[in-house]
Amino acid sequence: MKTILSSFIFLFFVAHVFSAEIVLQNPKVNEKAPLFSAVNSYGERINLTDFQGQPVILEWSNHECPYVARHYEEENMQSVQKMAQEEGFVWLTIISSTPGEQGHVSPSLANDLTQSRKAHPSHVLLDESGEIGMQYGAKTTPHMYMIDDKGLLRYKGAIDDIGMGMKFFSASFANATNYVATQLSDVKRNKKLAIDNTVAYGCSVKYNYD
Repeated sequence: MKTILSSFIFLFFVAHVFSAEIVLQNPKVNEKAPLFSAVNSYGERINLTDFQGQPVILEWSNHECPYVARHYEEENMQSVQKMAQEEGFVWLTIISSTPGEQGHVSPSLANDLTQSRKAHPSHVLLDESGEIGMQYGAKTTPHMYMIDDKGLLRYKGAIDDIGMGMKFFSASFANATNYVATQLSDVKRNKKLAIDNTVAYGCSVKYNYD
């Protein structure tokens, strides 16, 4: 009986510790962005510190999410990627879908998607454990973050002001305020943004909560 009780206590402790590790964080804007390291779709180890002195954009993605799909099908996301890179930004597309869940990709599929959609990320990072997503508090796909060349988080939230629901699928991207595209120059100049925190919309990030 004592052995069974000890085993139960141990399993409860392990479950409690593990559950504590998968809590979404809430990094503050205008403070240091959380550091991370991940493997990209070509098997290379990528660290945020690799881009010291360069502004960085993080894009949480799930190609099976209807919101993400429309941004890419109408080349809205690609156009913002090109604008950002022309301004000297590093663009990191991050996939935090756990294996077996919607949006999870193999490295080869990630590269195929980049090519077929004519996307322009600097790297596609595979975050199967969800560790990076949890660090940044990424809740949806897409969910956007802008980091300046000093490593400060300057923006987090939605890509634009369209929002959730059926209105998203009928609204025009051309008439929307794109929070990323319109604030590239201010981030590049290390200016405090007029809009630095919005509510992201889209599909939930498919983390492994088990």
